[in-house]
Amino acid sequence: MSDPAKTERLTLYSQSHSPYARKTIVFAHEAGLADRIAVVDHETSPTNRNPAVFAVNPLGKVPVLVTPEAGAIFDSLVICDYLDGLHGGRRLIPEGGSARWQALRLHAIAQGLCDAGIALRWETARRPEHLRHPPLAEGQAAKLVESYDLLERQESFDEPVHIGHIGLATALAWLAFRNLPDFRSGRPRLTRWHEAFAQRPSMRRTAYHGETQDGPQAPAIAE
Repeated sequence: MSDPAKTERLTLYSQSHSPYARKTIVFAHEAGLADRIAVVDHETSPTNRNPAVFAVNPLGKVPVLVTPEAGAIFDSLVICDYLDGLHGGRRLIPEGGSARWQALRLHAIAQGLCDAGIALRWETARRPEHLRHPPLAEGQAAKLVESYDLLERQESFDEPVHIGHIGLATALAWLAFRNLPDFRSGRPRLTRWHEAFAQRPSMRRTAYHGETQDGPQAPAIAE
């Protein structure tokens, strides 16, 4: 009997301007699974409750992958790990040894870039101006700059594509999309790598669009 998880169509609750959601979709493309996933856009934010998302994730956040045998799973790394078990090609999350830890370390930096960027946007654009705390914004911006500099100095991007590359490419693209501190200034190695990765079909088919809606819930849009 065939494993239903390896044959059934999956549903991904997503958001067109979420770096975490885009990571999972790019991962699916790179793994050859994109045609098995129905992507449904849902607007979410801490001030914009989306009942459909809360019904599958008590944290009220996307991405969420609805699976046949495990129910709804989240967050983005867990989803990518699940998808990595559905294809017969080379694992995009290395299974062991130094390759695994290097890939997961790079992914952690990418995840931190997204977290810091979102926090910075709260302190510079999304929170009412009289509630913003400039020292907090400065601290989040420093995390971005320090991470950019480390990536420029230390990271090698010569390995076959893995979860760290996917996470970093989608994170940097989101930071540029949101006009946050520029990673390209004075960092030629990082810039060249990102420009090359951005030309991959998985990236070209999943460009960011839309704006954060902290107000009334927008209707879901199937893609």
